[in-house]
Amino acid sequence: MRTITRPRLAIIALASATTLALAACSGGDSEPAADSSSDSTVEVTDMAGNTVELPSDPSSVAVTDNHAFQILDDWGVELSAAPLDLMSEDVVSYPGNSDIANLGNHREPDLEALVNADPDVVINGYRYSSHAEDIKNLLPEDTAFINLDQPEDMPLDEYLRESTNLLGEIFGHEEDAEKLVGDFDASLDRARESYNGEDTVMGIITSGGDINYAAPGEGRAIGPVFDWLDLTPALEQEGSENHQGDDVSVEAIAGSNPDWLLVMDRDAAVSDDDSEYSAAEDLIKNSEALASVPAVEKNQIDYMPKDFYVHEDIILYTEFLDSMADSFEQAE
Repeated sequence: MRTITRPRLAIIALASATTLALAACSGGDSEPAADSSSDSTVEVTDMAGNTVELPSDPSSVAVTDNHAFQILDDWGVELSAAPLDLMSEDVVSYPGNSDIANLGNHREPDLEALVNADPDVVINGYRYSSHAEDIKNLLPEDTAFINLDQPEDMPLDEYLRESTNLLGEIFGHEEDAEKLVGDFDASLDRARESYNGEDTVMGIITSGGDINYAAPGEGRAIGPVFDWLDLTPALEQEGSENHQGDDVSVEAIAGSNPDWLLVMDRDAAVSDDDSEYSAAEDLIKNSEALASVPAVEKNQIDYMPKDFYVHEDIILYTEFLDSMADSFEQAE
């Protein structure tokens, strides 16, 4: 299966019409074979384990899961509907495309716009997970519905691989998907090998001018990295997947005396144009409590990509792992 853009569809239609015209002029008795390519389908198993049959060349695709946006944009996949408010213009080109129906955001989704887009394929998940049943009920029964949600019992790294390969199957980009997975694994291995196994590491999330704790294994975005690389936590306290981090005092963070800080600047993705926005780098630099910890003194701080909070996809995780590997290697 291949991703076919609208201009290419027009070319295929013109070529088919030309073939039929030539056959009619030939004067032969035989009729041309029917072109069944438009009726071809592909069968995939989505992340919920559902077997879904969908058109091999869908004419209208709606996607709501942020993990997929950058991948599909890089592959040149055209969308008919998506929550453009949940995308970063610095990461993907979709927000500037007036042909895409804007579904708004997950808090106040514009499902009427989705219905009007008349999708034959819907790829749903992440922030739109709670709207799955509403979407199914609003669309015709023959609409292919793909659940891209991370299963509760599936580790994040496995999910990133599996969901990327699923997108490759859907859009005929299997080799591109394999490359993304291969790049992710290579970066993960490199970061794991470059970490000395002894330095202590602290994950933090900055939001609303505050410095918050991201628990190893659990904390939003950063937590899973501890398990992937077998990092030694500077502080082991129960946390959550709260998008703003957990309420642990800066003094407690400093008291754990971390050798490294891993940082997600949540507001960089959603409020960087706000006059009251404070960048994570400035918050850390201006914190008296953190001034004497080794990570700050040695500038051993790794920041996740600016728009990570919005997309959190395999591409941005690969970029972050490469950055960590660079830092660990330079510190040796």
